[in-house]
Amino acid sequence: MPNATLKRHKTSIAEYDALTEMGFFDGLSVELIEGDIVEKMPQSENHAVVVALVSKVLGRAFSPDFHVRNQSPLALEDSKPEPDVAVVEGTERDYLASHPTTAVLVVEVAQTTLETDREIKSSLYAKAGIAEYWIVNLVENQLEVRRQPVAMPSAVYGFGYSSILILQSGQTVSPLGASHAQIAIADLLP
Repeated sequence: MPNATLKRHKTSIAEYDALTEMGFFDGLSVELIEGDIVEKMPQSENHAVVVALVSKVLGRAFSPDFHVRNQSPLALEDSKPEPDVAVVEGTERDYLASHPTTAVLVVEVAQTTLETDREIKSSLYAKAGIAEYWIVNLVENQLEVRRQPVAMPSAVYGFGYSSILILQSGQTVSPLGASHAQIAIADLLP
């Protein structure tokens, strides 16, 4: 058999949205990551509970000038990820015509997707200039706080975070966008 190189077609957000409108992805759980349509993992009970806990805690921490979105798209340059939780400026009605293009905080809850969230999603969110990215790590029962996006040639998409804090139950964290709030790490874990 000849050695053939597969050609990949990168999908734009416009093409992805058109396919979604036509019902092409009905019944599938997918997101657009740097032009690739990627199937999302099904949620475990633990995962769903932690998403709800994180949303509730962040809703209390941030002022009414922000709102918390659960598993809803962000329209980034070549991507349309659906983070588990994102805190964005404004109200829900501000996004009737289009999805937010950034967030002040993005949170992924990771159990089976830990390496993907650390490598791919981290680089993606850093590339988009998202100042703060948290991973609720259910494998090691801790919170990974990533801040200060910078160019990082070794990262998947050429960007990463220069500051990574690992926080355990018994510690607290203050989100950059709500520095007055002291969030107990235990409140974010199952």
